Amino acid sequence: MTQQGVRWTADQVLALAPDAPSRKAGSKLGVAGPWSEAGSSGEGTVWGLCKGSGSKPYQTVVDIADTAGPAYKCSCPSRKFPCKHALGLLLVWAGADGTVPEGGDPPDWAAEWLASRRKRPSEGGSSAAAPTGPADPEAARRRAEKRADRITAGATELEQRLSDLLRGGTASAEQAGYGAWDETAARMVDAQAPGLASRVRELGAIPSSGPGWPARLLEECALLHLLDQGWLHRDRLPDSLAAAVRSHVGLPAHPEGPPLRDRWLVLAQYDTADSRLTTRRIWLYGTESGRNALLLSYGAAGRAPTLALPVGLALDAEVTAYPGASQLRADLGEQFSAPTPTAHRPPGVRTEEATARYGEALRGDPWLESWPVTLSEVIPARHEDSWQLADAEGTTALPLTPSATSRPGLWRLVSLSGGAPLTVFGECGHQGFTPLTAWQQDSREPVSLC
Repeated sequence: MTQQGVRWTADQVLALAPDAPSRKAGSKLGVAGPWSEAGSSGEGTVWGLCKGSGSKPYQTVVDIADTAGPAYKCSCPSRKFPCKHALGLLLVWAGADGTVPEGGDPPDWAAEWLASRRKRPSEGGSSAAAPTGPADPEAARRRAEKRADRITAGATELEQRLSDLLRGGTASAEQAGYGAWDETAARMVDAQAPGLASRVRELGAIPSSGPGWPARLLEECALLHLLDQGWLHRDRLPDSLAAAVRSHVGLPAHPEGPPLRDRWLVLAQYDTADSRLTTRRIWLYGTESGRNALLLSYGAAGRAPTLALPVGLALDAEVTAYPGASQLRADLGEQFSAPTPTAHRPPGVRTEEATARYGEALRGDPWLESWPVTLSEVIPARHEDSWQLADAEGTTALPLTPSATSRPGLWRLVSLSGGAPLTVFGECGHQGFTPLTAWQQDSREPVSLC
């Protein structure tokens, strides 16, 4: 948007939606009918009036050029960001049918909001950049030691629970039901080890997960035992592996090391939610460094995280990696320009190389669920009762994960291919491959599958 005449695609707009209902409602407003007095400026602002149920139209304005990500203002009562009106306005703008003309000046109500937003960084001054470390380092150290002792006690108790399970046989897990595991998970919460609690809850759900559950239960018990032992003997581990153990147990981490500046391509964005939290995962690819980076942001239950980066755009920015063997997770630092469209796509690999990369990553982090991979020249194909991505030669293939086969994105992937090879970015893990974004061979425009 910083370049005159450059507009996003509909997929890039809909990737900003906080949830499926907002995506559906925004799509209905993505036509010219409800809008009036719409316009956009070369500085990255889109505005318009949307007719609603009341006598006065809703005033909607979007600041796309903000380096912290798109910002929205609407006079509707919705608490979602962006609301359906902002999504609809951006869809009409992306359509480039003349409903949202370029080069105008924003009306007073939009200009006032923009002016107030763009004053804030300078008004913050030095206080915004002031360090926020603990006021009492010694008190912080004592709190950390106390929490570590609690986690140690919880891990020791969990080891006994696993020993009792294996001594009694896996059949006892099916008879005991979920209640016993839920109680154990609560004990891990009391021990301030949320990572252990989450894995224990997953154990409780395995006996009712269908055929083959005893083998899956043993696999997860082994990984949980390994994590317990890693915590109990963390002082003997290499620094990178010890950092992975702390992260999987649930201790907070902070980005370390020098920031890496690159032109980062937004590969994928998707949300997962539970009763307490919505987690947004955004995958980036450094077009110069060749590195992948994972940004995580969170929102309270029922609310979308604030960070949103549309798939297919690229931004000139710095990211700083978190400690750990993989160093995939990163923190988004200073951004030097607003996200803009790009024709770049990451280089792809064959399916056998994808599994080899995941296997190599497991050496440094045995609890790693998946690894980011871009596959080249693969075709979605049905195999017996499941789906897979097969190399164009048909010699090797990767099965799709159960979660991927239940998503609407699978059918979008199949129709996009039409039997022709695609480039597909996704997550390769022990359950298979989850496709997130795809490119047709003759197109530079990515299609989100999330």
